[in-house]
This record gives sequence, structure tokens and C-alpha cells, in this order.
Amino acid sequence: MSANPLAPGWLAHPDDANALDARVWPRGAHRDDAGELTVAGVTAGALAAEFGTPLYVLDQDDALARAAELRDAFGAAFPAGATVYYAGKAFLSIEVARWMTGAGLNIDVASGGELAVALAAGVDPARLGLHGNNKSLPEIDRAVEVGVGAIVLDSVVEVERVAEAARRHGVVQNVRLRINSGVHASTHEYLATAREDQKFGIPIADAVEVVAGIRERPELRFLGLHSHIGSQIFESAGFGEAARRLLELHAALRAGGEVPELNLGGGFGIAYTSADDVVPIATIAGELARVVTGECERLGIPVPRIAIEPGRAVIGPAGLTLYEVGTIKDVLVQTESGSAVRRYVSVDGGMSDNVRPALYAADYTVRIAGRASDADPALVRVAGKHCESGDIVVRADYLPGDVRPGDLLAVPATGAYCWSLASNYNYLGRPAVVAVKDGAARAIVRRETEDDLLSRDLAPRSEPRSRA
Repeated sequence: MSANPLAPGWLAHPDDANALDARVWPRGAHRDDAGELTVAGVTAGALAAEFGTPLYVLDQDDALARAAELRDAFGAAFPAGATVYYAGKAFLSIEVARWMTGAGLNIDVASGGELAVALAAGVDPARLGLHGNNKSLPEIDRAVEVGVGAIVLDSVVEVERVAEAARRHGVVQNVRLRINSGVHASTHEYLATAREDQKFGIPIADAVEVVAGIRERPELRFLGLHSHIGSQIFESAGFGEAARRLLELHAALRAGGEVPELNLGGGFGIAYTSADDVVPIATIAGELARVVTGECERLGIPVPRIAIEPGRAVIGPAGLTLYEVGTIKDVLVQTESGSAVRRYVSVDGGMSDNVRPALYAADYTVRIAGRASDADPALVRVAGKHCESGDIVVRADYLPGDVRPGDLLAVPATGAYCWSLASNYNYLGRPAVVAVKDGAARAIVRRETEDDLLSRDLAPRSEPRSRA
């Protein structure tokens, strides 16, 4: 059967609409002998029956393996030392915080709430870093009070705010300075965080003066510079260019005092579809080490300790979301060469559990999870149940043409920035999060109930009236 003319150019017509591309799916995802999707030995049907849908599913061993691979790759590439921070904004819960620190990673938090989760997990505050372009005074105070290992200063005003908190608590606080390197990363506009016209960081031209102000305050210890050029980046050139620009500044700052480290941020891309060409982590680490080592030799300075902050690359591929199909509509769409059918498959979730397609026009993959089928592939658009035409979960993929109401669907690569961006739009409760390992599943974040949704509404409740 030929491809549907409504399919985007990157989407290949599949030989088998049941196949699971290992680059996209969690490492523990397979089809069993009956054709049902299993993750770490647990079937999709069993997960849906016990925990309901929509449901976030995390392959625990996959997440831990990716954390270890990042730790080992950068440790090997930078013999002078490398610290890997897990970027909690991608997905953070008490359990996941413990996974990451148990794997040897530190944790980067970006709010008082994320800090509270990490502390509730028992993470040593010295292994935490605090980010944010507009940290509140209470957030700064609590971070200093509990002994957060490093606070990233994002603006000039934060220098005095952090210094004042450190004076109040009688401590010396480690700080980094976030630099806007001006590198234009190849990613969505909203994910590029080092372009000149945006809210993050200090321009390179202002850095020497700002660092001098930091060093004048005895309550602060300057650790080094910080850079983050963006997110979901598939090439290493941007990271290398940011490193070159920061090392020039790093070398100049050494004249005024110690600069023990350089934080190059995160943003390494993952595969959401079979068309995504992901650079292996070991390759990125090796190329960054080559750039950093070469620049340090040219500048005549020692290689500093390197820090990085991946989140998506750790937890994203380890996750998937299960949905149940509700309705199906075939829509006739006019094209330049005639007409074609787009099949809308609506599920019991949507932009409340994955806003990335609406926010970034992000593409995803989908498969029937509860069974396999030999029906011819049909182009589908998986839609959510919300009151928005832009409520799309998967813009384009092929499913077996016999997809029907009641089928379970699985969307992979949803471990990052899905639960953390989830909302209660249309008063839907946020889904549960389940960890699977060695044939067993357990909820690590429970599903929200209607009572949860009503719990903050302070008006008196009325009793529901019967029609009788």
C-alpha cells in the first residue's frame, strides 16, 4: 500500500505498523508472543487494568542505565573530573531523585518546589544545584539555609540577594554565574536559551565586572561559569562553540582568583521518532573533551572540572504513556492532487498530560499496545479529549487500519517534560506514574482524584441532586 499524501515527508510508510524502533522505545519494551507490548516484563494490559489510563510508565533499569552511561562517558572523557547533575525539571519525584543520586548523579533544581522534593528524598544538599532566572527571596534563603552545593546566579541583582542570605546564616555560599554565550542552538525557538534576546544569564561582555562584584563579597565563593544553550539538540557543534567562548572568559577570570570548574549545561537530544538522528552520549563527551582540552592548551591553562546537566537524555527515553482509544473519525482532506483520508484517533488524555506537541509542534510515535495486527497501516492523528483543536498527542504516524475503540495505545519517549508540564485543563486529574522493573510494577506518584481537584476550592460544596 502506498503512503498517504497527508503524511509528512519525514514519516516513512512502515512495513510493519507493530514494530518497535529500539532508538525510540524504552530498552525494556518488547512485544510478547501474543503481540502485546510489555515493559520490563509487565504487559500494557496489566498496567492499564491495575493503574488506569492515561498512565505514565517508567522503565527503571533503563533510566538508571542511561544515568550511568552519562556519568561514565563524561568521567572517562574528562580525567580532571566531571560532575553530572540530573536536571530535575525534566521529571522529578522522590523516587526518581533517589534513583539519580544512587547512580552517582547530583541533582539540579529550578524552584523551591523542586528543592523540596529533593530534600524529601534525603538528597545531601551539597549535591544540589539551584537554578532560576527569578528566584524568590524565600527560595534563596532556604537554599542557603539547608546548604545547597551551588546557586547559579542569573542576574546582577541575585549577587547581593544570595550574599545577604549567606550573611544572615553565617555561611559562605558557592555560586556559579550563568553566561549568555550568544550561541544559536539548532532547536525550537522556545528551547534555545543562549540567544541574545531572552531572559537567561549575563552577557559575556558584562561577566568580568559581575565576577569582580562576586569576589568582593566574603560570603560568596565563585566556582565558575555556567552555560546552557538550549534543549533537544542533536549536534555537538553548539556545545563546542559555547565551550570555546566560555573558556576565553574562564582564562581571563583566572587572573583575579580561582575558577575551579566550568558548567556546560545540558540539552542533549533524544529520539521521539525513527527520523530523529541522535548523537551518542559517548561521542558528545569525546567531542566536548577534544574542544575543551584543545582550548585549554591554546590558552595555557589547566582543564577545569567540568559539570553537565542532562535531564531529558536520562529520563525521556525510559518513559512511555498508555492511553485508551475512545472515538475514531475518518476526515476527508483536500490536497493538491485530490483528496485523502486522515484518521483521527481520540484518546482519554491529551495536552493535559503532554503539552509538547501544542507548545513546540513536537512529533511523537504511537503503537497499539494491547495487541498486534496484520491490518494494512493507516495514517492517523492521535488527538486528546480537550476543548482545543490543537490538542494533539501524535501529529502523524501509521497504525494498523483496524485500530478501534477500547484499544490501548502507547506513546514512547514521554519520560521528560510530560508529567512535569502536566495540567488540570478541563479539570482532568494528572495521571499516575508507575515504575516497572523485573516483571513488577508499582506506583511512584498516584493519580489525582476529583477530591484532589476540588480540595483547593474554598466555596461550600453542594450535594449532587438526583433526577428522581
